[in-house]
Amino acid sequence: MTERGAGALRLERALQWLAWAMAGLMTLAAIAYALDVPRRLSIALYTEQYLSLILALTLGTAFLKYPAFKGWLRLIDLACALAGFGAAFYIALFYPVLVNELVYRPLDGKIISVIIALLTIEAVRRATGWGLTVVVAAFMVYGLFGHLLPFAMSRQLLWDRLFIYVVADTNGMLGLPLMVASIVVYAFILMGQVLQASGGSAFFNDLAMAVVGRAKGGAAKIAVVSSFLFGSVSGSAVANVVASGVVTIPMMKRSGYSPKFAAATESLASTGGQLAPPIMGAAAFLMAEFLQISYATVVLAAVIPTALYYFSIFLYVHIHATAQGLTIPEDVEIPRVRDVLRDGWHFILPFVILIGTLFWLNWRPELSALAAAGSLAVLALVVPYRGAKPSVRDLLGVIPGTGFGVVEIIAISASAGMVIGVLNITGLSFSLTLQLVQMASGNLFVLLLIAALVSIVLGMGMPTVGVYVLLASLIGPALVRAGIDPIAAHMFLLYFGMLSMITPPVALASFTAAAISGSKPMETGFQAVKMGWVAYLIPFMVVLEPGLVMQGAWQDIVWNGAGAIAGIVFATGAIYGYIWRPLRLWERGALIVLGIVALLPVQVIADTSHLPNALALALGGALLLYIRRPRAIA
Repeated sequence: MTERGAGALRLERALQWLAWAMAGLMTLAAIAYALDVPRRLSIALYTEQYLSLILALTLGTAFLKYPAFKGWLRLIDLACALAGFGAAFYIALFYPVLVNELVYRPLDGKIISVIIALLTIEAVRRATGWGLTVVVAAFMVYGLFGHLLPFAMSRQLLWDRLFIYVVADTNGMLGLPLMVASIVVYAFILMGQVLQASGGSAFFNDLAMAVVGRAKGGAAKIAVVSSFLFGSVSGSAVANVVASGVVTIPMMKRSGYSPKFAAATESLASTGGQLAPPIMGAAAFLMAEFLQISYATVVLAAVIPTALYYFSIFLYVHIHATAQGLTIPEDVEIPRVRDVLRDGWHFILPFVILIGTLFWLNWRPELSALAAAGSLAVLALVVPYRGAKPSVRDLLGVIPGTGFGVVEIIAISASAGMVIGVLNITGLSFSLTLQLVQMASGNLFVLLLIAALVSIVLGMGMPTVGVYVLLASLIGPALVRAGIDPIAAHMFLLYFGMLSMITPPVALASFTAAAISGSKPMETGFQAVKMGWVAYLIPFMVVLEPGLVMQGAWQDIVWNGAGAIAGIVFATGAIYGYIWRPLRLWERGALIVLGIVALLPVQVIADTSHLPNALALALGGALLLYIRRPRAIA
């Protein structure tokens, strides 16, 4: 190796160590703030100072974690990292003074705002690709030149006022999305990292295998259950696909499932984890803050939609396995449930602590997550699983590992804050709400279709957190203004933001699973859409019948839930063409019609009674008995 090459290698190692140090400091700062250490030390600290510190460490870490150059050109990455860190750290240090001076647009405020804005957009591009980057850049350009457009809905702004507002104001980058990500979401990601480092993913796979491994089509059902369990902790569809899919997808292929089917199953199950209680994904915490309701209320609202989502996947997998006669490979050893629970009980206790402190003791979410993570770390050092225990070094590695894990979310949240800032300072948010309501001409269904289309288009190539923040800011007010229950409206947006992960032409979860299985990405995406068809109806059902998000009388909640389950059974069998036996064409047609009627709240759509739903349930049940009868006679 030449001296120049050796020097470049030493530089790379130094940059890696610097990235690890920044990521570790970020996690330690988040833990200290969640534990209220500054106040206990009598240190007066603005929340914005903490957010600026996290942003500084994020920008510093991002440009080192996602390099754009090689060799000695890595010095450019280092310069970007130091510039981003320095500018944001400047706000953290001098915010008590700047907060009173920024309105006068001082020179230092202009310089640091431009640096932070441009480097945040570049950090998002490196971390997530061009999807969100183009959206954020487009909003900034609109803020500068939108008043020149023929359809302008904003006033003219000076460039320095725009940059200072979107970067340093609490209605911009230092606002709600960054606060939730830096405080609440950070703690839950730390818990997920501790769980993974201590062998929790293996425990979830074993538990899923023990519960459903012996069932017909067990390999795919294992994928559904394990991805549900782990996905509710990770909160990231792509991360869940990678963590679970490397085990479940090869097992499904060995069981006889096609690569396309295996990848679609894993991507669907992993995507749903973002909506799965009790932890859900980062967007759920944002929803609670947007609506100013408790996180427990959001969790409760997600119970029925999540149950319907996973029931539909599980049912489709079961029908496919029955029709094809698929079973788990004979050489796969299926553990017993009691053995898995006996060996891995210490993975369950932290969830008991989390739920107990969060829902009964009313702790702040970040404190509950830290308590669960701390208890798991202690137990993992003492109690082995599969005869192995993590070392102290493994668990200490979680500190910088969590920092690396949140870089993407923090960068997304900061850029989403920029978009919100543009919407606020230009008045575009209010104008867009009026425009959407007028476009729908008072027709709620048209407004929902517009919202669904915008959700999927915006979600192409973007993580769910970014999609939801944009949708909640752009479309949420219009839905609420149209008379939709606020929780149902935001659940609608969260659901469609989540579905962008499996919907072509850009479906990150489906494409990631396809890379593992060796299937074609687009075919996998369309297979996932076919299998998860009901997921595209649930948001409309939630809006039209708020009982599905626990808003209403208990008898309505039970009735709506039962009708939805029956409708899923009817329609899924019709779509696949098999229930106990291959279905005739007229049977499929009848079941699809009866399934849709049973699913949708006809009494709301047609302003009638529950009679159509009741008739659909009765006729559908009778048709299932008819379909079952020939086989019973045989």
